[in-house]
Amino acid sequence: MAVQQTQMLPPQYVEDLQKDLGTQLTALTAAPLDTSRFAPQVAGQDQAQTDAYTMATTQGQGIGAFSPYITQAGAYSGPQSYQGFMSPYQQDVIDATLSEYDTQASQGLQGIADRAAMSGNLGGGREGVMRAQYQNKSDMNRALLQSGLLQQGFTQANQLANQAFGQQQALAQQVPQLYGADVNTLRSAGAGQQSQAQAQLDATREANRLEAYEPYERLGYQQTGVASIASGAPGQYQSMVTPNPTPLQTALGIASVGGGLLGNYGDYLRGAFPQGKPA
Repeated sequence: MAVQQTQMLPPQYVEDLQKDLGTQLTALTAAPLDTSRFAPQVAGQDQAQTDAYTMATTQGQGIGAFSPYITQAGAYSGPQSYQGFMSPYQQDVIDATLSEYDTQASQGLQGIADRAAMSGNLGGGREGVMRAQYQNKSDMNRALLQSGLLQQGFTQANQLANQAFGQQQALAQQVPQLYGADVNTLRSAGAGQQSQAQAQLDATREANRLEAYEPYERLGYQQTGVASIASGAPGQYQSMVTPNPTPLQTALGIASVGGGLLGNYGDYLRGAFPQGKPA
């Protein structure tokens, strides 16, 4: 006994749409996408960043900028450091001062002679004793005056050496800080330019990606419409393209878009023709 089988075939215009959709899908997925057009790119360093790196790594600037000041500070330390700060006029001052002292001392001796002459003891033993006592005291005072002048010059020179030592230490700290400030300024300015360049690269990559996926997007929308017409139920289309994708999302999307289209279309065909299309 023959078995009769009844099949509900879709309208001809639906079948034509399905055929057209299948033809487009086959043609679209036949060639791989040129993913190089929207591959992630990294903007190169800006010139200011390069200059910052050069400055930071150049000997005598970023690296070892303190070195000459530490070396100079070393020259201002030690037992002989004061000598470079002795006044070139110190000996002239000492000579002039002692010369004036000797003049005043000779006047004192003359006073002893005058008093001895007035008392009738000029050339006597008492005058000689007075002269000897006066001369000893004068010589002692002269030596004290000279040593005081020398000590004063040494103290002043030593203070100047200590001051110069501290100045060089301060420069050894300040100069690298100033170089560092320049490096940071260049690095910051360069980072802004690099960010702008990166944004331009990202925008170009996004535009290329949207352009590459536009045929898939259009075909997906068409697939939803055909499925809606065949089933009589309104369909909802979900875009395959999300804005500003990460590089990982882009890579995963490229690998899955073709398989997703084919899988969705196969599911639709199985739903529309559960028993297959008759030969």
